[in-house]
Amino acid sequence: MRDVNAMSKRQLPIILALGTTQTLAWASSYYLPAILADPIARDLGVSSNWIFAAFSASLVISALLGPRVGRQIDLVGGRSVLSMSNLVLAAGLALLGLSTSIPLLIAAWLLLGIGMGAGLYDAAFAALGRIHGHAARGSITGITLMAGFASTVGWPLTALGLQHIGWRDTCFAWAAAHILIGLPLNWLMLPPVPGAKAAAPKAVKPQIPIDRSMVLLAFAFAAAWCVTGAMAAHFPRILEAAGATPLQAIAAGALIGPAQVAARIVEAGLLNRYHPLVSTKLACLTHPIGAIIVALAGGGAAGVFAIFHGAGNGILTIARGTLPLSIFGPQNYAYRLGLIGAPSRMAQAVAPLAFGLLIDSMGSRILIVSSALSLAALGALFLLRAGPPASP
Repeated sequence: MRDVNAMSKRQLPIILALGTTQTLAWASSYYLPAILADPIARDLGVSSNWIFAAFSASLVISALLGPRVGRQIDLVGGRSVLSMSNLVLAAGLALLGLSTSIPLLIAAWLLLGIGMGAGLYDAAFAALGRIHGHAARGSITGITLMAGFASTVGWPLTALGLQHIGWRDTCFAWAAAHILIGLPLNWLMLPPVPGAKAAAPKAVKPQIPIDRSMVLLAFAFAAAWCVTGAMAAHFPRILEAAGATPLQAIAAGALIGPAQVAARIVEAGLLNRYHPLVSTKLACLTHPIGAIIVALAGGGAAGVFAIFHGAGNGILTIARGTLPLSIFGPQNYAYRLGLIGAPSRMAQAVAPLAFGLLIDSMGSRILIVSSALSLAALGALFLLRAGPPASP
């Protein structure tokens, strides 16, 4: 028991540091277009579709970089990689603030895509796996508890900046936050890996077989995160198509963040004694259950649907890090995480456009598609052979 308590105390500073830097990274990149897309488009005299297209391209870039970033973390740890991501994200935000044309806008999102590939959850999870090995599950849950408020913190701050200093200076302010807050925390709080610099030049690229378990896990996360990406972009619109008023739809959307965090607290406590596969299966069921409730009760049940969807999404975020670690172990964990996560990032990039086109013809029946994807992910998880949970 004393060893567990000592380990928890050693992990807490890293959890607090990475929780802060992850909140900053998500708020200033992934959640930025929701507030700034329209004012940027108006200022540049283009359609906001250009901003969302550039944003989708940045997600594709981050997906392609995932395996390479993971391999680098396996070799040298997360300290240098995550610190570098702060510099790249700061550069991308600064260039976005200076953008006066489409080419500059695209270049800015290219940099932001590289920064997201090296600085969001997969890289943070990989860094924790490199530090703590099998005992990283608690740390992964801890940083998602903090960063689960990224939109709750980021959207109001971005909107406040837009109102008082304009979108360009808001981008510069986020860039400064990466240099003044993110970079020092990642560099000073993440421990260096002893002997990593000497070993890295001699390291041979691991041959990780793309076996049945890898394919099933990659498919499950891709299907689940396709739903997550689609709901993030179209949640109010779908609920209004189901009969909710605009006010009901917006109020329901506000429940997703708290539901995510509440579910992560349950995962850290009640579900922590079980293999991560158990909580991941439960998470794949919550969206379809919420969709059935909306189909039966109509738009008045929008809040219930939001709670079910948010709870599942909250646990799935943790599972992206904990499930591969439990099934495959810590060896080459970061590289494997990059390979497994690449299809889900691709799906997340394509989902908003694909679902937007389908909603035009299907309306609220689009929830049949999203529920089918969630159940397909569940089916893939049932085909996995997990083995016993690892001891911390």
